[in-house]
Amino acid sequence: MLISNNEVVLFQGDSITDASRNRENSNDLGKGYALMAAGWFNSLFPEMGVTFYNRGISGNRVKDLQNRWQEDCLDLQPTLVSIYIGINNTWRKFDRNDPTSAGDFEAGLRDLLVQTKSKLDAKLMLIEPFVLPVPEDRKTWREDLDPKIHIVRDLAREFNAVLVPLDGVFAQAATRADAASWAPDGVHPSPAGHALIARAWLQAAGVRNV
Repeated sequence: MLISNNEVVLFQGDSITDASRNRENSNDLGKGYALMAAGWFNSLFPEMGVTFYNRGISGNRVKDLQNRWQEDCLDLQPTLVSIYIGINNTWRKFDRNDPTSAGDFEAGLRDLLVQTKSKLDAKLMLIEPFVLPVPEDRKTWREDLDPKIHIVRDLAREFNAVLVPLDGVFAQAATRADAASWAPDGVHPSPAGHALIARAWLQAAGVRNV
């Protein structure tokens, strides 16, 4: 299993990770997959004494993580860092005409990984972004998002990070129930969608009985 006794696990990302967490409470995990994964893990392994933090912020892109990486990652001294970023780097192209090139996305994410390995030597998990075709115009996002998904996969291999293959997880789930039941706007998960992420995260971390 990836997580050992007394580890400090940090969830980082955008609104999907944030999930309405209380910023005034540094221990609040929000209402989404981070809360579910942490609660599930600690219910299965209470004796391990693992601490979980959530520092996701709604609307963030890779450059935003870079700007706050010292305070919201390095200063917390996590031993395992889970990064889930990318969908806003695509979304801003379509709603604000503010694109992020694949090259800039890769450079920014690589910088986060280099800092984390060199300054903390922490273990890494990368969660690939996903989008579902709800509404239909989300299909056009694929040409921008798919290269970023492949970048996440490539960097996971390069940095020996554990990959959570979320785009495929949601694509498979959408064959079992309507896509909107997993993410009503194609991006932000429903409670069932958050549970899907939490399970995929735990399974990627080597937790087998979930």
